[in-house]
Amino acid sequence: MSRVRFNFYDHSPELPDHILETIFSYLSVLELRHCALVCKRWYRVLNDEDSDVWRTHCMKKLTEEVVKSELLIPLPSFKAKLRAFYHAWNPYDCSRNIYIKPNGFTLHRNPVAQSTDACRGKIGFQRGRHTWDIVWDGPLGTVAVIGISTKEAPLQCQGYVGLLGSDQHSWGWNLVDNQLLHNGETRGHYPLLNNCPRYQVGERIRVILDCEKHSLAFERGYEFLGVAFKDLPHEIIFPAISAVYGNTEVSMVYSGVPMDG
Repeated sequence: MSRVRFNFYDHSPELPDHILETIFSYLSVLELRHCALVCKRWYRVLNDEDSDVWRTHCMKKLTEEVVKSELLIPLPSFKAKLRAFYHAWNPYDCSRNIYIKPNGFTLHRNPVAQSTDACRGKIGFQRGRHTWDIVWDGPLGTVAVIGISTKEAPLQCQGYVGLLGSDQHSWGWNLVDNQLLHNGETRGHYPLLNNCPRYQVGERIRVILDCEKHSLAFERGYEFLGVAFKDLPHEIIFPAISAVYGNTEVSMVYSGVPMDG
């Protein structure tokens, strides 16, 4: 008895878009990336970032409450929210005194005395331009640093210090005193603005990493604050923070390429 094989691609022109979307929703994200390269029609269907395909995948990872939360409101589509989830804090790359909350985007530092604790994002970057938002929900304490690090940077140390920026593998901006930190040294006041206000708990700070120009910059309230660090190494670099205050929480939402391209 001969076996009849159904070739999906040969018959796909006969299928309406909503049927294609249903079929695609059963594939993995990696498989979808491959499918988008097959033909112009498949690319068009998958390029709709708010389609049922991306809604289905998004809801598999995130609850409806998280998808509709204020934290993710700035993201324009289901695919953008799913992308942000895959770039969020890494529960396996943080201090033992930190855990990631069920929403997947917010870390919580346990109240451990005489300890500074750090966390990195799941995905690092070596090419292109990338942005993500940091929201510090909770007291800053004496040191609250946001920035970047390589995998070699430590994630915990004794005392209350600027852990992010304490060695050659990390670069940070201390939101408490507006000082830049790298290689265990302060690198000057930031931003270079007259009467610059201190960070207010709950504000969104946008981090802008340019791997082509090897620079790091920040933005607050859609105001560009200037380049903070130049001459970054050509290594894989991760979003990172370090915190000292007990029960403080920090969220990170990846937003992709800067709006200026």
